[in-house]
Amino acid sequence: MLRYLERAHGIKVNRKRMRRLYRLMGLHTLAPKRKTTIPGQGHTIYPYLLKGLVIDKPNQVWAADITYIPMRKGFLYLIAIIDLHSRFVINWSLSNTMHAEWCAEMLREAIRLHGCPQIFNTDQGSQFTSEVFTNVLKENKIQISMDGTGRATDNIFIERLWRSLKYEYVYLNVCNDGVELFAGLSRYFEFYNNRRLHQSLNYAAPIEVFRVAA
Repeated sequence: MLRYLERAHGIKVNRKRMRRLYRLMGLHTLAPKRKTTIPGQGHTIYPYLLKGLVIDKPNQVWAADITYIPMRKGFLYLIAIIDLHSRFVINWSLSNTMHAEWCAEMLREAIRLHGCPQIFNTDQGSQFTSEVFTNVLKENKIQISMDGTGRATDNIFIERLWRSLKYEYVYLNVCNDGVELFAGLSRYFEFYNNRRLHQSLNYAAPIEVFRVAA
């Protein structure tokens, strides 16, 4: 952009001013931001259990991940749990810090609302490998599965959820604060679960496929 302005319009501007103007216009890059998968020293890493597994019913496998959500000023972290068969978003939560207690409480709430899956899959982030989090899974007799190191495709379904969320809502609606973001995400996940049709589900909404487990 700097070279384009100078060569096409004779306007000279430095990088610092360009960044400030981008902020004023609410423009953000689509490239990945902060890293959210940080290994925990000394934490137990569990094997990946989904390779070759046929996932053909709700509450068979849940998966969780954390992503970074930018706002006009600052950012928040979003965690979500998704049912892999139906693509139904089981539960989600926002926080300004990534800590294991936050993840564990969100998991407990998901179990209270929808029961237990057979298998729970995550990456190897320190929140998910912590005893605070894994003990909730063990107490509920849920098998623990974790992605291989550097293998983003192991958790591809929740990565697709993040892509849909960011392209259909986050990048189109720059929120001013956490209250506005929470309200917007509530509306989006209600749409995603109940009205957004998925080709992989024969053009059904996730709730239509997930409710057969009830």
